[in-house]
Amino acid sequence: MAVSRFFVELSFNGSGYHGWQRQPNALSVQQTLEEAFSRLLREQITLVGAGRTDAGVHADQMFAHFDSSSAPINCEELVFLMNGFLPNDIALKKISKVHAQAHARFDATHRSYKYYITTIKDPFRNNVSYYLKNVPDVALMNQAAKILFEHEDFQCFSRSNTDVKTFLCKIKEAKWTQEGSSIVFHIVANRFLRNMVRAIVGTFLEIGFNKKTLQDLEDIIKSKDRGRAGFSAPAQGLFLSEISYPSKLYID
Repeated sequence: MAVSRFFVELSFNGSGYHGWQRQPNALSVQQTLEEAFSRLLREQITLVGAGRTDAGVHADQMFAHFDSSSAPINCEELVFLMNGFLPNDIALKKISKVHAQAHARFDATHRSYKYYITTIKDPFRNNVSYYLKNVPDVALMNQAAKILFEHEDFQCFSRSNTDVKTFLCKIKEAKWTQEGSSIVFHIVANRFLRNMVRAIVGTFLEIGFNKKTLQDLEDIIKSKDRGRAGFSAPAQGLFLSEISYPSKLYID
């Protein structure tokens, strides 16, 4: 029987999961999805995600691909059935048939993240934002964000002991916005390193609270030393917000 490849678009609240990727002794989003797909399609399904997310990180838009020999697959019906199987903190949005060589990770053209901060204590936002008692200098942090465009090597913001072959990332957009008690950092790049966004946010907050300067940021980036950058902002404020792919990957 012929094998077909499918892209899955989903969102999830990461509070109850040890990240996207399967773990030997902890529940992951990938494991939860694979078990549901395998049960419904009555074959062993393995998902390949667009990337990893750390424990507690959320996704407004995440993609993964899988291969299946179950034919025919009605994509709309499968989305409906899967959402009935899945817990309330994971929701499928769409399943699309793609060309056999399409890859959820390697074919992504850019990824976007948002980091949410609240400056008022709100019990309904504890798991989806970082609560700060004081307000940082957002204008100064936006000056810092512009410095990112001048660089491509971001080893200083990468998790230590990583196995990546390159630390080069092309930042396409980086900005802070403030509305009332909410402060949001939005960043777009062709790729991200492990822990990169949280390390950037932590460093920028130290700048926003005058613990580091803009010149410090320049020196940190050039040093390639994670130890010189700021703290890693808590996971619960981070959302993978968008992933883009070429339209030619999809089969109409």
